[in-house]
Amino acid sequence: MSDSWVERPEGGSRLAFGLIRTIAEVVGREPTRLLLWPITAYYVLARGPERRASRAYLSRVLGRPARWRDVFRHVHVFSATILDRVFLLGGQLGQFDLRVEGVEQLLEQVDRGQGVLMFGSHLGSFEVLRMLATERPQVQLRVVLDVGHNPALTQLLDALNPGVAKTVIDAGQDGPSLLLAIKDATDAGALVAMLVDRIQPGKPSCPANFLGGTAHFPTAPWLVASVLKVPVLLGFGLYRGGRRYDLLFETFDPCIRIERRQRQQALQGVIQRYADRLQHHARNAPYNWFNFYDFWQPEDEAIDLARAPDPAGPALAGGTVVAGERAGGERG
Repeated sequence: MSDSWVERPEGGSRLAFGLIRTIAEVVGREPTRLLLWPITAYYVLARGPERRASRAYLSRVLGRPARWRDVFRHVHVFSATILDRVFLLGGQLGQFDLRVEGVEQLLEQVDRGQGVLMFGSHLGSFEVLRMLATERPQVQLRVVLDVGHNPALTQLLDALNPGVAKTVIDAGQDGPSLLLAIKDATDAGALVAMLVDRIQPGKPSCPANFLGGTAHFPTAPWLVASVLKVPVLLGFGLYRGGRRYDLLFETFDPCIRIERRQRQQALQGVIQRYADRLQHHARNAPYNWFNFYDFWQPEDEAIDLARAPDPAGPALAGGTVVAGERAGGERG
């Protein structure tokens, strides 16, 4: 399997998302969840690359060959979190059983008026983390999102919660503009959230050991953190079935330092630390992994940091821009 995530088509159309949204708003969450069974069956049968990617991942994380029912459960969990977006973005947080751990670490930074970077992933629901932040008036939330990659979900976000949509920082803009937008937000004391597990084709990445193999992770988010010198927290919104989500926050690093002289070594160290935490939570919630593509791609399909040109050029030395990389990716 060699397809990158950006080469895969969207998992649904505007019409499909709109139809599910309408049904959910009319009959409620539980009746609409019945539709997830045929939707899941169709997805598993019709989307061969995603099915094979699911089986490959599950075999790694479960430590045994994945069966059809494992793949079906995997896709069903993903479908359930997509449906829950309708209610989460619609402000119906009270419908869910949210169990929060470590949020005091986040609020401690916010109370100081200090900007914070929160790094998430395609493990679990990013929306539940986003909506929890909106429930806390003292938290200014900005989300780095590639709005062009998944227009159907972007349109759904705009329709369900225009206020939340306005907090988006478009990751599709050029590198200097993106970094300046993130810097402006953190200077204002905002919590800036982004997803940091997917590489962009042709962009620098760094290998790390992950679930028994070598996977590549983007370097740009860590360079941004090093330039801005703000604390980095990790956030995970893990779906546990029914109405329950576990929201986990943990301090990753109060100030990431990546010196130019030891750039490769420093990046490899920090990204391996991140991969270890991601692996820990993936083993704890294996069916929450929503990267339905070959995450362990052949080495020649990623640009390794050691062979890549400096993505920032001389500008990074001045602490002003990171050119040529996107700091985050859209959740799909």
